[in-house]
Amino acid sequence: MTKKPIAWITDSTAFITEELKQNPDFYSIPLNIHFGEKQFVDGVDLTPSQLYENIKNATEFPKTSQPSAGEFAEKFKRISENYEQAIAVHVSSELSGTLASSMAGAEIAEFPITFIDSLSVSYGLTGLIEKGMELQDSGASVIEIKESLDKIAGSLNNFILIGQLEQLYKGGRMNGVQFFLGSLLKVKPVIQITTDGKLEAIEKVRSEKKALQYLVDKVLEGHPTGEGKIYLMQGNVLEQAKQLKQMIIDKAPEIGVEIGDISSTLAVHAGEGTLAVLWY
Repeated sequence: MTKKPIAWITDSTAFITEELKQNPDFYSIPLNIHFGEKQFVDGVDLTPSQLYENIKNATEFPKTSQPSAGEFAEKFKRISENYEQAIAVHVSSELSGTLASSMAGAEIAEFPITFIDSLSVSYGLTGLIEKGMELQDSGASVIEIKESLDKIAGSLNNFILIGQLEQLYKGGRMNGVQFFLGSLLKVKPVIQITTDGKLEAIEKVRSEKKALQYLVDKVLEGHPTGEGKIYLMQGNVLEQAKQLKQMIIDKAPEIGVEIGDISSTLAVHAGEGTLAVLWY
């Protein structure tokens, strides 16, 4: 059997569009979520809605982990049966050990994989994969695709309104002083993934109305011509996301807005109520 040229691989922190789900050359490898001794596989035996319900009833705060190198190797060996090589786009190496574990797995599997550090999460990975697939269709080589995606990585515009301060703090993404001040002032922080793939708090907002308007303003600032496309990611607050979408469209009707869920892995850290606007 003749092998296909390239498999596209990512992890479950990515936003998986319907188009990617239908693409036979696309593979998403899930991360793990732990509630005490119980382990769940993101998107397989734990959906975002189930996660939020579990968090409400849990006595221990959930944690996340990437698959081991051995687990990655097993999946890569199966993929290698049908492909000559692969391109893998993973969550920022500054936020997770997923990329390192995946690279170790490729060595074990002896499967040639070209790795891209997205320096981002969610749609940040998705956009790179979509661009890479376009380059492949246009005849670009794997080397050319990597060079192009490495240049784009880190350029994601993103503004993330955190839903639950406590989850961000317990997950180790916020220091004690930030958590104390945020809780004291009853504010929700707006964070950003920087160009080098790290989390940074950039603003504090005190009401839902001001928070939504802040995100609208950032979208409009980033689209001065009133055109383009953004992704609006939400954590179990679909109606609020729809409201934000309408606010954006009212100001800039030509901007395309697609709403999606943040994955369970990201929801462990950001929490229910999270809203984010992202675009390249």
